[in-house]
Amino acid sequence: ILLTRRPFQKASGVILVLANAGQSAPAVGLIVLLAFWQGFTFKAAVIALVLYTLLPILRNTIIGLEGVDRSLIEASRGMGMSGVATLWRVELPLASPVILNGVRTALVLLVGTAALAAFIGAGGLGVLIQTGMRLFLPSVLISGALLSSLLALLIDWLGRVIETFARPKGL
Repeated sequence: ILLTRRPFQKASGVILVLANAGQSAPAVGLIVLLAFWQGFTFKAAVIALVLYTLLPILRNTIIGLEGVDRSLIEASRGMGMSGVATLWRVELPLASPVILNGVRTALVLLVGTAALAAFIGAGGLGVLIQTGMRLFLPSVLISGALLSSLLALLIDWLGRVIETFARPKGL
């Protein structure tokens, strides 16, 4: 939200470029690099996964807030709303479908890449995939991949349901 405000707007381009660069790096590489820095722990995997999923939320929040019609913002100011009131009562409700879409995308991306955390000993469904690969057990490998895929689809569906109910009336 801060990157859409006047004093910070110039920094938004640089921050988006950095986020895009982080997103373009392979997820397993980011997880392993953070594991070397933080230790091969669950904490390192969580930090890496959070960093990896920031881009869709950041980009969609900026796009959603910049996409709000300026005449509506001016109208709210003309009605006497403060900048904070305009943000909470006009801009965020109008931008919420785009922002929630970014959150849903980030959650699906998170589920898909969380299986890679098994490579640094952080557990998860990736353990099934890794075990199936190491021991040449296709049934274990497929069950881990299938469970991971089903979880991603479930998260996507739940995200769409939440988007539908959280969307302001009239949008």
